[in-house]
Amino acid sequence: MFTSPARACGVDFGTSNSTVGWLRPGMATLLALEDARPTLPSAVFFNADENTTCFGRAALAEYLEGYEGRLMRALKSLLGSSLIDGHTEVLGRALSYRQLLASFIRELKRRAEQQAGRSFDQAVFGRPVHFVDDDLVADRRAEDTLAEIAREAGFREVSFEFEPIGAALHYEASLTREERVLIADIGGGTADFSLVRLSPERALLEDRSADLLGNAGVHIGGTDFDRALSLECVMPLLGYRGKMKNGAEVPSSIFFQLATWHTINFAYSRQTASDLQHIYRDAAARTELDRLSRLVGRREGHWLALQVEQAKIDLSENETAQLTLDRLEQGLNHTISREAFTLATRTLVERVAATVDELLKESGLAREQIDTVYFTGGASGVTQLRARIAAELPGARCVEGDLYGSIGAGLAVQAARRYG
Repeated sequence: MFTSPARACGVDFGTSNSTVGWLRPGMATLLALEDARPTLPSAVFFNADENTTCFGRAALAEYLEGYEGRLMRALKSLLGSSLIDGHTEVLGRALSYRQLLASFIRELKRRAEQQAGRSFDQAVFGRPVHFVDDDLVADRRAEDTLAEIAREAGFREVSFEFEPIGAALHYEASLTREERVLIADIGGGTADFSLVRLSPERALLEDRSADLLGNAGVHIGGTDFDRALSLECVMPLLGYRGKMKNGAEVPSSIFFQLATWHTINFAYSRQTASDLQHIYRDAAARTELDRLSRLVGRREGHWLALQVEQAKIDLSENETAQLTLDRLEQGLNHTISREAFTLATRTLVERVAATVDELLKESGLAREQIDTVYFTGGASGVTQLRARIAAELPGARCVEGDLYGSIGAGLAVQAARRYG
């Protein structure tokens, strides 16, 4: 269908990982962005010791090596939130969150162009079905903000495609017959679903609007599963839901900050330190709060969040996950069971399942008319979530796509169609 390299690229700017796709006949679609890998973790580390800025795996590595500085992750979560118009302090200076996102997307563009050996002025960006749930004005504002940031980062022309549609276009290239497919794209920040009709013949059509049978999404993703797992299974080790001497629970705001990627740095403020002193004075459970004080004092919040994230990944394959928490207390180890993870996330899972149920009802299709559930996005590997979605369509076969690459590859197809 495409006999020459495309003029434009597809950009999957993800909450946890990002990719860039470029359609070239006979060559891999995804461009290598770091260490010969197509994914670049959506992370930035401002190294105070060396006064440098690094991105992706290198950012996480420098942070974990113990350099002083500021780690920022889950950047996409800022879109659609009130934080996007705010500022944060980085290496002693104020940095706007818009500048932060622009710096990451600019680096993403630079690496892609370096690999491609050419510049990209036009791009199709993926977007969730909903940046903001149940608020069309805020949702539109979030898309407009991302477009402005992308242009600031150097893209002259930017358009958008729903992320699950990108995944659908990638899956369609593998088909030999027509299928009605539920695309389940569950990334770091959102769970998005599209019902689409796909086939080798229909892939040749310019207008595919008749093949889109329905879209739905909810602002739940992998970082929400991290947060729930952290609060229910890890934060009690630091005093969450512990008791004060008067019988009341220990104030919870700091635990919610530490369990949420883009608010971890708020736990290091002077006000929080003052609050902790007052809490400690009147608390009954001192051992747990000693761990909390150690974590906050050493600014180890992102380290703990990475341990929780790894436990989530481990529990998708194993019945238990082991956490080594010696930075909190010498010799402290903690075991989490899959059953505990399932209980901690049951509300999230049911909200995602309700979104699928509503989409199926609105489409007017009988459940037995859906041939396939196609899973993509890193969080679609969460065992209890995948099983619950599959239960909505018991007659459909389940297919696992490239969990981190399907969207970027499909967006590259759309970029070639739109811009040539």
